[in-house]
Amino acid sequence: MSDDAPAGFAPHFKTSGLTAPWEPLYSRRTAEAVQIGLRAGPAHANSRGFVHGGLIAALADNAMGLSCGMQLEAGSNLVTVGLAVDFIATAMQGEWLEIRPVVLKAGKNLAFCTATVHSDDRLCARANATFRPVSRSPGAAH
Repeated sequence: MSDDAPAGFAPHFKTSGLTAPWEPLYSRRTAEAVQIGLRAGPAHANSRGFVHGGLIAALADNAMGLSCGMQLEAGSNLVTVGLAVDFIATAMQGEWLEIRPVVLKAGKNLAFCTATVHSDDRLCARANATFRPVSRSPGAAH
């Protein structure tokens, strides 16, 4: 299985303890959004060998939050208020999984985003999220 990413994707710029076991992750920044992708492998699969829905939900949340954050003033942090994911088709190991967000509105109090999730360019899920900007005080845990 190859980890090669499509044109424009580079190693993901934002890491966390949650996503570390799923590396390598890739992202592509456009003027409007941050797309996240990976080559699905055993670390991304459930017991049946399909890409796990929890991974799809977490990466969609990540990509949508980063995309909304791009539209807000520097230093804004977002927390997820609501997240809904509809699973349309099965994503399989070996396929390129890609989250493509579209920011609907990024306001002072709430931000709204939708995303489609593709596996080898086949639509496999859609997600919608609402985020709330929060200020992060020194030493605050979020």
